[in-house]
Amino acid sequence: MDETVIQELSGGVLSLVLNRPEVLNALNRDMVSGLMRALQRAEDDSTVRTVVITGSGKGFCSGADIKELSQEQEKGTTLGNHLRRQFNPLILAISRLSKPVIAAVNGVAAGAGFSLALSCDLRLMSDSGYFVTSFAKIGLVPDSGLTYFLPRLIGYSRALEQVFLSERIQPQDALAWGLINRVYPGDEFSERVRELAHRVAEGPTKSYTLSKRALYRGLEGTLEEALAYEAVCQDVASSTSDHREGIAAFAEKRKPAFKGN
Repeated sequence: MDETVIQELSGGVLSLVLNRPEVLNALNRDMVSGLMRALQRAEDDSTVRTVVITGSGKGFCSGADIKELSQEQEKGTTLGNHLRRQFNPLILAISRLSKPVIAAVNGVAAGAGFSLALSCDLRLMSDSGYFVTSFAKIGLVPDSGLTYFLPRLIGYSRALEQVFLSERIQPQDALAWGLINRVYPGDEFSERVRELAHRVAEGPTKSYTLSKRALYRGLEGTLEEALAYEAVCQDVASSTSDHREGIAAFAEKRKPAFKGN
């Protein structure tokens, strides 16, 4: 049987390709387990500087595998317990990863697939991609972090509209609303994603890690707490080799050669 998550490491970029194209890369147990293993690899391997998550075929991720969910319910597993065991740990693993994570949305990202994309640090979209919440279409509520990420990115009222109506969010609207960072033409998508991912991988990884943590904390805390945590992070960042290299490169008027430590 083919792997549900294909891994490829090149130039510090670990590409994770969701590989169930026949069901638009719907998330099943095997795929979630594969992603969790890959994210642990990214955490442990110092040669991994950036992670890219994308989909094979025409879709990014169509959400949870409804067939598998129905089978779980028939066995007595509630959907809430399925989330607690499978999807919630995955979203937390992405948000807590100490390396930048980029979602390369090559096609539809629906339901939990939408949530998966939003949990990543940067989101790039093909001009043939789109988002859709989908949950209301089957009488469910948003999950896998959508209630956390979506209103923070586009506001409470607009988020509710998307949840209630489940309309497609096309690339230009997604860009205008701040859901994605960039839109690329479909025929250039893979190459443009690769270029940006390698730019990120060449950056000061420790600085990125600390910045990611500080921004998450800043979402929830007070200004005073944010200022205090920034000072702590700056003490750590200023002790890194990359900081010293950045200062030297600035003085010598050259591009810094960051090593990620």
